[in-house]
Amino acid sequence: MNSPTRGTSAPAGKTRSTGSTTPASRTGPDGGNGPASDVTSPVVWTDCLGAGIGAAFSSRVGGVSSPPYDSLNLGLGVGDDPAAVVANRASLAEACGLRATDLAWMQQVHGRRVCYVGAGSSGPAEPADAMFTDVPGQVLCVLAADCVPVLLADPVARLVGAAHAGREGLAAGVVQALLEAMTAAGASAARMRAVTGPAICGGCYEVPDEMQARVAAAVRSGTTGRLAALTWLQQ
Repeated sequence: MNSPTRGTSAPAGKTRSTGSTTPASRTGPDGGNGPASDVTSPVVWTDCLGAGIGAAFSSRVGGVSSPPYDSLNLGLGVGDDPAAVVANRASLAEACGLRATDLAWMQQVHGRRVCYVGAGSSGPAEPADAMFTDVPGQVLCVLAADCVPVLLADPVARLVGAAHAGREGLAAGVVQALLEAMTAAGASAARMRAVTGPAICGGCYEVPDEMQARVAAAVRSGTTGRLAALTWLQQ
């Protein structure tokens, strides 16, 4: 589900444990100290994906978009000024110690299509809701509003992935499709680490019983802004 809110980003950092939470840390993209993990920073870092892997989530501050998109909106499809979005994406990259040209984005459609992203790519040419890479320095970005951004990594195989897991995409199996694609490329499910970004909670999102049952039947355990989540292999 998408709404005209600002995007945030999640570059991947070092991690020591697995899980589906997004604990903030001050670990920066080079393994040193990153931006403070509070709402005054454009980036909140997480260290949950493994050694040599960067990951973080953007906040709503530090951009140039005007209301109602103020200020760090990263989505081009919500009615914001495209020039402001481009500037915001550049600011996000700078806050992460990256270049704007390092970032790959998707045209997300609530499906389960997974794409491999090679060196220097700006993102899949066709609509997709998940992507993965084995290229150091190639940054994967996923946008979300109330949907769940999911980052996966196998720090041993040196593979990272990102998925846009809204209700429809989750029911369609987008996370499983990403896991399968990364496994086929050499990752191991036993070594895989995952982190989910900020998303709408059950207390703010009411659905009919029929919809709940349909999604629960497709997802083994049921949990569920438009924000941007980033992950990459560090050089």
